[in-house]
Amino acid sequence: MSTHFSCVGCGKCCTDHHVPLTLAEARQWAADGGQVIVLVEAFLADGLGQPEQQRDHVLRRSWGVPSGHAEARIAITFAAYNVGPCRNLDEDQLCRIYQRRPLVCRIYPMEINPHIPLRPEAKDCPPEAWQDTQPLLIVGGQLQDPELVRLIEASRQADRDDIQAKEGICARLGIHTTALKGDGFTAYLPLMSAFAEAIDQVQQLTHWPAASEWSFHVSGPTIAGQLQAEGARVVSEAATTYAFIPLQAV
Repeated sequence: MSTHFSCVGCGKCCTDHHVPLTLAEARQWAADGGQVIVLVEAFLADGLGQPEQQRDHVLRRSWGVPSGHAEARIAITFAAYNVGPCRNLDEDQLCRIYQRRPLVCRIYPMEINPHIPLRPEAKDCPPEAWQDTQPLLIVGGQLQDPELVRLIEASRQADRDDIQAKEGICARLGIHTTALKGDGFTAYLPLMSAFAEAIDQVQQLTHWPAASEWSFHVSGPTIAGQLQAEGARVVSEAATTYAFIPLQAV
């Protein structure tokens, strides 16, 4: 099957989307006056919360941390916090920072996770962006643009390269509660001056300190019991410094 695509400049992908950022992009976003949201999920190293079919992918973009008597694997996303139109979208729906826009913006509408297929119906782009008269994006499951392939791999590699630093940044910001992968995310909106300072401090390190201990916030007692049975630490108090975003009905 073939997929055709060309941006029609509607601006919908730049509205109400939290855009994942590399560490360098997150630092620049903070310097530009934007807000970064920190999204955290984790699974246990022995498998709880780990999707077996995505094992290699999730292991590469996660970092091992202690949680009670268990080892958890933390995945941390720094994302541009966009409620409504992106702060860089002008009145003509054009990007003010187009030449230095984030990698994920350059890759759109493709997915970064190799296990998530591109589905036009799941995107905000209008039908005319996908018409057969538009350039070919995918033929027989293969991307046609070598530069797009390179950018996708660069984004995936940044996920792997940045993860230990992200854990260290979270430690400096007092972020130490995660959700279980597949159950939800914990979401933090740190003060940007503290966020930028934490990035700068971590980037100056000459050796890495031991990872801090993490706790799990989960959607219900069944999952809590499963984690505790594996020795992981589960918080019981209500969230005050973060929001828990469930992925399952509660």
